[in-house]
Amino acid sequence: MPLIEIAVPAGTAQAHVARPPAGTGPGVLFFMDAIGLRPRIAVMCDRIASWGYVVLAPNVFHREGDVDAVGPHRDLTEPGAREEFFAAAMPRVGRLTADLAVPDIAAYVAALRGLDEVDDGPIGVTGYCMGARLAVRAATGHPDDVAACGGFHGGGLVTDEPDSPHAGLGSARAAFVFGHADQDASMPPEAVATLGATLAAHGLEATNEVYADAPHGYSMADTAMYDERATERHFDALQDLLARTLRPGSSPGA
Repeated sequence: MPLIEIAVPAGTAQAHVARPPAGTGPGVLFFMDAIGLRPRIAVMCDRIASWGYVVLAPNVFHREGDVDAVGPHRDLTEPGAREEFFAAAMPRVGRLTADLAVPDIAAYVAALRGLDEVDDGPIGVTGYCMGARLAVRAATGHPDDVAACGGFHGGGLVTDEPDSPHAGLGSARAAFVFGHADQDASMPPEAVATLGATLAAHGLEATNEVYADAPHGYSMADTAMYDERATERHFDALQDLLARTLRPGSSPGA
């Protein structure tokens, strides 16, 4: 997986860039899940790029180490492997607090904008698991840039803390698509309902759906949580979102 280095407040971060067949296109920031920047993320970025976008996926755990240091070294489809990995990964997630994530996100937006292949105009963001929180913070913190925000099997989008991701939605101007995992302890039904009510209260265009029988982490084909039906549903929803916000007048697949 080829990587570049981008400037961030703490120094540099590795990132994967996927480019469209035409070579140029609108930019999309891809916020990884807690498992890290790895081949599965590159595959997902490449698929999004095939729709006509330049996709940048940063290693959001750059303070913890490089991609190899924070990524998995076991097959996470094996029994118990995912649970063992998360025992070490969750403390990293906890250390990526909002006060660190917000300036990082500004650096990621600037890095995406700085790629020669990225068209002028609005950008999109999409995030997975904890990355959904980062995607929402990008949309709320950069309303002049972000026109599309996807969040899939996201956790902790609604909390009781003052800096809860959903609390900033009043500043956003993006269209949102959320595909929640069914029976997800990190995003229970009451949190999904609060998110939907907040989006509606601010007059934001949004889809806020729970994917039936889909586990948390459903889009990650390199883990035991993968669900093909939910994954394909998420790709369809994301492709439609990006097409109508970043490429108006086009149709998905055009």
